[in-house]
Amino acid sequence: MRRVVVVGASLAGHAAGRALRRLGYDGELLFIGAEPHRPYDRPPLSKEYLAGASVELSLEASSEDLDAEWLLGQPAVAFDAARRTVTLTDRVFVADGVVLATGGFARPFGAGRTLRTLDDARALREAFATARSVVIVGAGFIGAEVASTARARGLEVTVVEALPTPLAGPLGVAMGAAVAGLHADHGTTLICGIGVDRVLETAVHLADGTEVEADVVVAGIGSRPAVGWLHGSGLTVDDHLGVHCDATGGTGVPGVVAVGDCAAWFDPTLNRHVRIEHWTSAGEQARIAAATLLGQDPPPARPPYFWSDQYGLRIQFAGHALPTDAVTVEEGSIDERSFLSVYYRAERPVAVLAMNRVGPFARWRRKLST
Repeated sequence: MRRVVVVGASLAGHAAGRALRRLGYDGELLFIGAEPHRPYDRPPLSKEYLAGASVELSLEASSEDLDAEWLLGQPAVAFDAARRTVTLTDRVFVADGVVLATGGFARPFGAGRTLRTLDDARALREAFATARSVVIVGAGFIGAEVASTARARGLEVTVVEALPTPLAGPLGVAMGAAVAGLHADHGTTLICGIGVDRVLETAVHLADGTEVEADVVVAGIGSRPAVGWLHGSGLTVDDHLGVHCDATGGTGVPGVVAVGDCAAWFDPTLNRHVRIEHWTSAGEQARIAAATLLGQDPPPARPPYFWSDQYGLRIQFAGHALPTDAVTVEEGSIDERSFLSVYYRAERPVAVLAMNRVGPFARWRRKLST
């Protein structure tokens, strides 16, 4: 293997290139990125960066040299998996190995602003600088973080969520309600259980006829994998899940792996393909898929982990929770906004959630990995 092309120049793609070098790959390495920017960190975009702080976003260490070629601002438009050819608008690259890491895109909703890229964050930060109020459609983690940042900047904030309980999907109803309680604690208006009919630049029309006006409207209703360019490639691709992979990132085609938000890896514990959109999972998948691509034994996978900073508190979650899992508060108190909860399946711990309990969470996370 003398040439590897990484399609996607953000967190997962950069981590895959770094992992390849660490595993001894010394051939040509080419990164192709749709954005014009070098790899940057996305979590601060909804927090410190959006708040107006000066933040170092680069993912590349000052001393790092991957000895790679970078083609930025040039999205891939087609792929032939059998031939391992990546097509851009004006050229075609043939590779011995291909890493698919094109990430995802924010789901649009009417005229609402989205927050996914650095350019999105710059535009929203500028809008916040002169705004007095904001309406956020979607009370997931991104929506909640944007709400937290907006409140810290002194804006009046309203969050609209179609589900009766925010975050019930990843956390369950009880824990979702516990985390969503932070909005009321900090003066954010939360409207739940009502759908949205229309999203305009300065107003949101709800299904019950209510109109909520604001200077800025943000749509935070999730993302979709950026895999449209892979249709007809010979890979199994789902517009909602992404590229179907085995448990080590293999796509079923030799020399082709997929990582990050564009990939749906098979999870043996759940017996299905899962797309995990977490910062840590991108790095985990990169180190596993790099070994797969090079024909080496991949390291064992660790349970998924993510964190969210909201209203000055750190929320952490590890593992996979199902709606049927039992959940108990093991430490602290929900009312005091400092607790640790464990999810059990057949009396076996499968996930852990913590709010403002960093030390105990780290210990439980290690338990899940053993």
